Amino acid sequence: MCGIAGIFFKTQGSNQILGRALVDMLDGCQHRGPDSTGFALYEDGIEGLRLRFMVAEDDTAALDRIRAALAAHGATLRSEKREGATVVVDVDYSGEIRPFAYAMEHAAKLVSIGSTLDIIKDVGTSHQLDETYRVSEIRGSHGIGHVRLATESDVKPEAAHPFWATGFADVAIVHNGQITNYWKMRRRLEARGFEFRTDNDSELIAVYVADKLARGETLEQALEQSVDDLDGTFSFLVSTKDGIGFAKDRLAAKPMVMYEDDGLVAIASEEVSLNRLFPGKPLATTEPAPGTFRTWSRSI
Repeated sequence: MCGIAGIFFKTQGSNQILGRALVDMLDGCQHRGPDSTGFALYEDGIEGLRLRFMVAEDDTAALDRIRAALAAHGATLRSEKREGATVVVDVDYSGEIRPFAYAMEHAAKLVSIGSTLDIIKDVGTSHQLDETYRVSEIRGSHGIGHVRLATESDVKPEAAHPFWATGFADVAIVHNGQITNYWKMRRRLEARGFEFRTDNDSELIAVYVADKLARGETLEQALEQSVDDLDGTFSFLVSTKDGIGFAKDRLAAKPMVMYEDDGLVAIASEEVSLNRLFPGKPLATTEPAPGTFRTWSRSI
């Protein structure tokens, strides 16, 4: 079943509540996915490039591989810290992202790369992750989140969502549904040199969108094309360094509800998630129509 949520602050003054807002929104739809929870957060204050790896607490060999791979690719380590099931490193790096990202993946399981993006995901509820990773303290401009009901893979941190666009910085996706032409689209991207680290169709959507952005298309153009290119039933949210967007298939079997005012845009699988942002206040929500897409960006 799963549940998705996203929020985009139009004004700078409220961005300090990003983490708290997403924790509450995902708690509202936690019944849709009690197995694991994840956040893709676009943060204030990241210096350089942030990489988050899944590393077992006693896996010192993985830490050695990460440090060696960083040095081999000319990345200067700024900081390193353990958080829950992950290790977070901030580095200075000015080279090409794709080969760097693929090399880091060979060192250890990479969760995300970004100059503003940080993906935090693990087994447990939004409040349990908040206790471990202090998500509610994170400030930023926008973010997306996911609660997962495991149906096709194990309940483990690396199987949780969101997924980043492997090989690209600052692009992430949360998705409710199933892409039925997954392998056809994946083989086409692999023929062009792209690599995939999972068999999850959410990772495919993220790479599909990021590739279009890298070739100069706008996020709106990429989402418009996705409605035709992706087969199946889907509602997904995608986030980039500059903004956020959604797309729905033409059957609209997967739910999505939206609220927008002068200060923010909030989108979720269920209205209860939106109500968590404004307790006791009646909201004029809308449900995006079948086959629609939309984006919001600070650059506009």
